[in-house]
Amino acid sequence: MAFDLEMIKEQYSKFPSRILAAKKLLGKPLTLSEKILYTHLDIGTPTIEYKRGESYVDFRPDRVAMQDATAQMALLQFMQAGKSKAGVPSSVHCDHLIQAKEGADLDLEKANYTNQEVYDFLASVSNKYGIGFWKPGAGIIHQVVLENYAFPGGMMIGTDSHTPNAGGLGMVAIGVGGADAVDVMADMPWELKFPKLIGVKLSGRLSGWSSPKDVILKVADILTVKGGTGAIVEYFGEGASSLSATGRATICNMGAEIGATTSTFGYDSKTAEYLRQTNRADVATLADSIAEHLRGDDEVYANPETYFDQVIEINLTRLEPALNGPFTPDLRTAVSEIKEVAKKNDWPLNLEAGLIGSCTNSSYEDITRAASIARQANAQNLKVKSELFITPGSELVRYTIERDGLIEEFEKLGATVLANACGQCIGQWDREDVKDQHRNSIITSFNRNFAKRNDGNPNTYAFVSSPDMVMAYALAGKLDFNPLTDSIANEDGELIKLKEPEGIVYPKLGFEVKDPGYQSPAEDGSNVVVVVDPESKRLQLLTPFNAWDGNDYIGLKLLIKAKGKCTTDHISMAGPWLRFRGHLENISQNMLIGAVNYFNDETNSVKDQVNGKYEPVPESAQNMRDAGIGTVVIGDENYGEGSSREHAAMEPRFLGVKVVLVRSFARIHETNLKKQGVLALTFDNKEDYNKVREDDSFDIIGLTTFSPGIQLKVILTHSDGSKDEIITNHTYNSNQIEWFKAGSALNLIKAQNQ
Repeated sequence: MAFDLEMIKEQYSKFPSRILAAKKLLGKPLTLSEKILYTHLDIGTPTIEYKRGESYVDFRPDRVAMQDATAQMALLQFMQAGKSKAGVPSSVHCDHLIQAKEGADLDLEKANYTNQEVYDFLASVSNKYGIGFWKPGAGIIHQVVLENYAFPGGMMIGTDSHTPNAGGLGMVAIGVGGADAVDVMADMPWELKFPKLIGVKLSGRLSGWSSPKDVILKVADILTVKGGTGAIVEYFGEGASSLSATGRATICNMGAEIGATTSTFGYDSKTAEYLRQTNRADVATLADSIAEHLRGDDEVYANPETYFDQVIEINLTRLEPALNGPFTPDLRTAVSEIKEVAKKNDWPLNLEAGLIGSCTNSSYEDITRAASIARQANAQNLKVKSELFITPGSELVRYTIERDGLIEEFEKLGATVLANACGQCIGQWDREDVKDQHRNSIITSFNRNFAKRNDGNPNTYAFVSSPDMVMAYALAGKLDFNPLTDSIANEDGELIKLKEPEGIVYPKLGFEVKDPGYQSPAEDGSNVVVVVDPESKRLQLLTPFNAWDGNDYIGLKLLIKAKGKCTTDHISMAGPWLRFRGHLENISQNMLIGAVNYFNDETNSVKDQVNGKYEPVPESAQNMRDAGIGTVVIGDENYGEGSSREHAAMEPRFLGVKVVLVRSFARIHETNLKKQGVLALTFDNKEDYNKVREDDSFDIIGLTTFSPGIQLKVILTHSDGSKDEIITNHTYNSNQIEWFKAGSALNLIKAQNQ
């Protein structure tokens, strides 16, 4: 039986009347995205027409999901909110802190020992506040959510940017920072700017080597890493109907790489079948009863240009497999062109590792497609030329593929099967052979490939593709290879051309698992005690940030002017730093250490305005903070791209950053800055970025009358006494301005609850 069946029944009972009201209000047919948004309004029945890309709207999500790295800070904040229990069904998933090195058993054993303090904290907080807890090894948050919690027409938020994975089952599932999760768990409305809508019409049908991953690799190529910002991407058409539910989830998952708010597919027989296969026939039956409300109206899909802000068409029959990368997930190269393009760009041709898994591609179908190629290799005496790693997405998938003999096929090739966790995808890879930082290439079925993302080596060129492509390229061991046309020499010197992969969507014997790894919370958690050792290096209770003093900011100094791409990986690195995600003071020592300083082209070297020396960014920030000097961060386009980690906003706040002024923001990061009381501004004239000098002082004028839609003036006073006036924009509404005045959104919630 499904989790939260009564909640789903209640939500579905509201759909017909609310959707009818929305149609009357808007006077038109509705997309699926609009149906879900208008049925989850805080006001209940729709009475206001919201403008896409303009109106801030209060919603009531059905569920919250948190992964262990971000859950620590989210729950530390929730503990201050004054609530005795989470206001909506919520869950914590221990998937990020398990380091990949030797294999599932040894890695999991080490993780349980190393992270015991954190796991105990998360388990006890979950037990106290009525939150479901998924133990280490249970699986990757998004795969576990898809298997257990996701339901058509639902709305959920999650403290991970790949929360949109649940869109594969027809949800509006949105990645957020921990402070947003606190809002929802504290039974407060959750605010989002009403998204724009991008329609993707899929025609034809995938075949051969092409897979659902190739759909999103193509969409990323078209829209780029910021083309989906502020929008929901809705897939439709005969091609969409042909895809499995887990294939759709792959596409929605990697929508995070185009900056999309989320992505989704309509409900149909493929969705219902997945629900039934994962022991949720009761949810499928409920969904069948309101099926017309769980997909966009026919008129919308017949004339998409009338109802979407942008429409993209992709013919799946003509879609060629591709590799995206290196260093950015939107740089697409079709496999037929990779040989020429790789040589032209001097990419390392030696593929040293192939990595199959991650939240994007670790379903049963994904594994069977890769296994079908492994089976060919074993039968024809082919050996892998690259290291090969397999990461199942959940214990349900792992147990089932072991039962069905798939793990055996991989292990015959010498593959290492890792724990059901994020591992290498988020930098939890103890990769000894790149300690010398040599140039090499790897191929993964992951979603992100920023520099140093997987192994900490800036000279690892990571390419993102499908699991079957990873398997084929691992057998070839080189980047200048096309599995569709080229052959590989086996151990006997014979040339072998691989046959097309064959995938099985659902196991013939059904899914099976002995221990899924779930721990339900206490019915009454009032007597559960949560203990945090004051001497702990991993956990630290939070001290509220100070409220705004009511004055304009005068005499701020530059901390760093970041040059080029500055993602959340640059602002707050993962990898070994994950161990400090529950300790704000310690994690702050990684703040902006990956950002390139515009003035010297170096990382982690900025001018300390107190002593005039070049120092690491955190040290310089702390020195200026302790001297009573507030600081400013200047950034380029799409600043804060990538993960939802709110540490990238909390660390600057903790170390005295008052303002982040950039050419443009990624959605989640801008919201996180606002939530933590950092002033998030953009240049009205993007060329004004070039006016900022290293020794500038900054005055922010207009805060005493801070209002929605009213620009703020920034006065730059240069070291030679000359000045420049810059006009800046912001997207704060009245409620968000109150967050700023209170010092953080949490401070405001706490005051309201008191």
